[in-house]
This record gives sequence, C-alpha cells and structure tokens, in this order.
Amino acid sequence: MSVFRRMRDITVATLNEHLEQSQDPVKLIDQFLVSTRQDIGEAEKLRHQYASHTRQMKQQADQAAAMVNKREEQASMALKAGEEHLAKLALQEKILHEEKMDQYNELYTQSAAALQELDDQIHQLKAEYQNVYSKRQYYYARMQTIQLQQRMNQRGNYNGQNVPRMFNQLDDQVSDLEYEAQSLRDIRRMSQEGSGLSGGMSSSMLDKELERLKQKLNNDKKE
Repeated sequence: MSVFRRMRDITVATLNEHLEQSQDPVKLIDQFLVSTRQDIGEAEKLRHQYASHTRQMKQQADQAAAMVNKREEQASMALKAGEEHLAKLALQEKILHEEKMDQYNELYTQSAAALQELDDQIHQLKAEYQNVYSKRQYYYARMQTIQLQQRMNQRGNYNGQNVPRMFNQLDDQVSDLEYEAQSLRDIRRMSQEGSGLSGGMSSSMLDKELERLKQKLNNDKKE
C-alpha cells in the first residue's frame, strides 16, 4: 500500500477530458493546482515525520549493536579471568540485545523503504504540478486568443454593416432634399415664364386641387 495516497476530484489521468468539456479550463486547472499543492504540502510533512522515525530506528539498532559488541567483549574478559558465571550473564544480555538489534533493523528497513516511496511520490506530484502548470499557460493563452478574436469579430460587424447602412440612409435623405429643391426651382421658373393662372381654368377647380394636395401631405406626415 502506498505511504501517501489521497483521492482527488480531478486526477491527471482525467484532467484532459475535463478540460475539453469545461467552459473555463483555466479555472479548472487552478483548482487542480491548488489540490496538488495541498497534496505536496501534506506529503512533505509526512516525509519529515518518516525521516525522523527512520533515524530513531537506526539509532536504536546501532545502540543495540554496540551493546552486543560490548557484552561479547565482557564475556571474553570474564572467561579469561576464570569467571564463567559472569561470562554467562554477559552472553545472556548479548542475546537480548541481538534480538533487539534485529527487531530495530527490520523496522529501520521498513521505514527506509517507506521513506523512499514517499520521496518518489513527492517527486511525481511535483512533476505533475509542473506539467499541469504548463497546460495552464497554454490554455490561458488560448482563452486570450478567443477573447481577442471575439472582440475583433464585433469590430468587424460594426464596420461591415452599420457604416454602409448609415451612409445609405444619409444618401437617401440628401437625394430627397435635392429633389425637393429642384422641384421648387422648377415651379418658380414656371411662374416666372408664364403669365399667371390659366384663364380657361376656374379658380374653384384650382382651390379644390390645392386642398386635395394639402390633405395628401397631411396624411403622409401622419404615416
């Protein structure tokens, strides 16, 4: 079993799939980076504890080994002095310290292996973090490109549609004014060239026609 294992909402294995489906990939990546930084922080705290524990196991094993050697020497000295009973006592303690030394050596071996595994996991987490951070830079650049393209498209629509329409309307207005001015000039010219109202046309008929035209103009204004 791994020394340090924490389930995350998004893992590197599924991050790419989530990115393709997300409308805001930069926000998704930032969430992943925050989670990974937390993982790294917790793993480094655990590593510190494991390193301290490993050193303690090594110290206990070394102390037991030193006592084994010491009791071995004491037993030899006792035998040389003819003190067999003291030699047996020394050898008895030597055996106890050998058992202790073996036990702590086993714990040290396990702790050292766990510490190495934890180092590997921290290295992997940091590599993942750097890899995903590079993706963040890439997707951030893509989002900026999209936003600039959208702004450019809006600008293009303005220049491509509204401006010609504006000038078309202005051209129509100017043409109407020109037609009105020309019509007034023609009427004045007619009045100057002619001798006034036609003698064969009754005044009532002209008044009636003038009234009809006024009514038409009023109706046009209402519309």
